[in-house]
Amino acid sequence: MDLVARDLAAVWHPFTQHALWPADEPLVIDRASGVYLYDSDGSRYLDGVSSLWVTVHGHGTPEINDAIATQLARLDHSTFLGLTHEPGIRLAEELLRVAPAGLAKVFFAGDGSSAVEAAIKMAYQAAAQRGADRPLYLHCAEGYHGDTLGAVALGGVELFHATYRPLLMETRLVSSPGVLKPGQSRAERAREVLDEMGTVLERDGHRVCAVLVEPLIQAAGGMLTHDAAFLRGVRELCDASRAAMVVDEVATGIGATGSWFAVQQAGVSPDLLVLGKRVTGGVLPLSAVLAGDPVYAAFLGDAASGRTFFHGHTYTANPLCCAAALANLSLMHERGTVARAAEVGERIAAGLADLSDYDGVVEVRRVGTMTGVEVRAVGHRTGFEVCRAARRRGVLIRPLGDVVVLMPPLGISDDELAELLAVVDESVREVVQ
Repeated sequence: MDLVARDLAAVWHPFTQHALWPADEPLVIDRASGVYLYDSDGSRYLDGVSSLWVTVHGHGTPEINDAIATQLARLDHSTFLGLTHEPGIRLAEELLRVAPAGLAKVFFAGDGSSAVEAAIKMAYQAAAQRGADRPLYLHCAEGYHGDTLGAVALGGVELFHATYRPLLMETRLVSSPGVLKPGQSRAERAREVLDEMGTVLERDGHRVCAVLVEPLIQAAGGMLTHDAAFLRGVRELCDASRAAMVVDEVATGIGATGSWFAVQQAGVSPDLLVLGKRVTGGVLPLSAVLAGDPVYAAFLGDAASGRTFFHGHTYTANPLCCAAALANLSLMHERGTVARAAEVGERIAAGLADLSDYDGVVEVRRVGTMTGVEVRAVGHRTGFEVCRAARRRGVLIRPLGDVVVLMPPLGISDDELAELLAVVDESVREVVQ
């Protein structure tokens, strides 16, 4: 029995409609090198979405692999509950080194969703321990923060989240800052949604413990971009209402937007910042919440105070993951990867300029390397058909409905990027005529 048949017999894949998937000619990925993946037949594919937005320097980066092997020989795992280790300490220091000002403590988690869960629990418990009854969260339509129930409650993508609404806690939802009305500028949209948010906070702000946003771009919502003024306005509203500003930088953080964190482009410091994805360079799962001192201080007390944050998991700050992250961050500093990502973003904009004027394209949206090409629907699964056409040309990209997403590894070369952009252009024009 071949691998695909064995897969179909035993495996349930995430975000996959298995009634359709067998006809989509599934690939079996066998190995990887640099920005390329190779299937079990030996065919090569450019990894145009960084293996779901995580790969930084490329696959098989020797410095990261060597760091993992060295750490494995010394310490494979130790609990972080009441114990510590050097890789975890050093990684916390390195993350704070590049983080927005005011963030002072690092709480490690496993993936983006689990880090979001930690952050929203921190915000609620901190408020409660200050004596405030604030059980509500405010969030944006088209937002996505992961798939655990707390993160889903604060999500706003109906396709992903509607089924679970009966199970979810009560929240306050405002419109997406990235969904524009006809003729509306992004600055105008930012002000409109801030006014809406202000109205909600005037009414319910005394019960809102946190406002959760994705800075500059709502990725899973369709690469919906917004003006940096929106983030500055959220900070002001949070200060006025004494709610925590929580930014979800799982998709945007660690260089993807051309800065270490997207929120830095707005000149704003949040109370809690969630990161994940690229932190290990795309090799091992690791995420974290970065917290400001006021949040952290609310958890200090004696053993009888009940102020301990009773949250965590068995593999918190796993030393192998921390070693990978340390090697990745070191390489990013050494290679100027964040500045390179900003340059790659500008090259993407230039390379897709002609396509953005094509009648079959509704809009090209981009922040740094994070890019979405919204195509005009021409039948069923148009975005998917564009990605299928790209795969025939040796490039792997993914659709979000009819938004074709490309987010290449931050260290991609100019020639490799030119290959990616040419294939996207050709594939869109083939499908949307």
